[in-house]
Amino acid sequence: MEAKLFTPFTIKNTTFKNRIVMSPMCMYSCSNEDGMVENWHRTHYSSRAVGQVGMIIVEATAVTPQGRISPKDLGIWSDEHIDGLKELTKLMKEHGAAPGIQLAHAGRKAVLEGEIIAPSAIPFNEKSKTPNEMTLDDIHKTIEAFKQGATRAKKAGFEVIEIHGAHGYLINEFLSPLSNKRNDEYGGTMENRYRFLREVIEAIQSVWDGPLFVRISANDYHEEGLTVEDYVQMSSWMKEQGIDLIDCSSGAVVPARIHTYPGYQVKFSEKIKHEADIATGAVGLITSPLHAEEILQNDRADLIFLARELLRDPYWPRTAAKELGVDIEAPKQYERGWY
Repeated sequence: MEAKLFTPFTIKNTTFKNRIVMSPMCMYSCSNEDGMVENWHRTHYSSRAVGQVGMIIVEATAVTPQGRISPKDLGIWSDEHIDGLKELTKLMKEHGAAPGIQLAHAGRKAVLEGEIIAPSAIPFNEKSKTPNEMTLDDIHKTIEAFKQGATRAKKAGFEVIEIHGAHGYLINEFLSPLSNKRNDEYGGTMENRYRFLREVIEAIQSVWDGPLFVRISANDYHEEGLTVEDYVQMSSWMKEQGIDLIDCSSGAVVPARIHTYPGYQVKFSEKIKHEADIATGAVGLITSPLHAEEILQNDRADLIFLARELLRDPYWPRTAAKELGVDIEAPKQYERGWY
């Protein structure tokens, strides 16, 4: 039986050649603080495509300057960013990888000069800046920024968009009752806290018809926070809205002690996949090809998202193919060395 890790996976009109996905990981490499693609990005992303990763999701890319995590984050808030991003998608596609991008806004976790914004005026921790509570105008402008970001992503040639709704950044801040204490239609009940994400999804879908993912933090690790059961409900709403896949991470909306071990988040992916009946991606300390294959064979996820393992080994797909007894096509230039 063929290893499932190396079987194709199709969403809408896009087919990924295998089920290995490079997770978005911040590179903090825009030296002029202008959000522009630099040589580091060109080398970093194209080398994973050469390594035969099926889909590569470019790091959290800010839809507004105020939405950057750091001053050195990639940006997609202006048309000037399109050309550099287009170079990245071209480089990735040349080597058979589907290019994706994660559209993001850092909210209260932005470490920037000047004012920052969030659903409520609550800092992340005692060392963090207190954000301004977003006005309705701020909310509407931010939703529009996600829409404009999606338009630019399309022009740049990306095939997948992932909405960053995890790790304590802006969308996650709206979803969690720990960070959202609003008294208007964007706070209170779960439906109200979900409204911001609902409207971001609607805005993006008005300009984008390709695969659309959402990354979530499926557990707040806090007794008054959200659990995976809450995310089963919200994932059902996302499926109704036409979201194609939930990328299941966890934590980071509030400081918390998290017991981590290989596959510690896979149970979230498995539960959401079966109870919300939606495709999922598993992520978190997945390093072994056999472990990745087990997750897929046991129907616990549809795609395997690798992060730090691909920082250590850009050719992890080759490593995995060898271990699982699969022949994969090597880049012609490397054939002498790969087999």
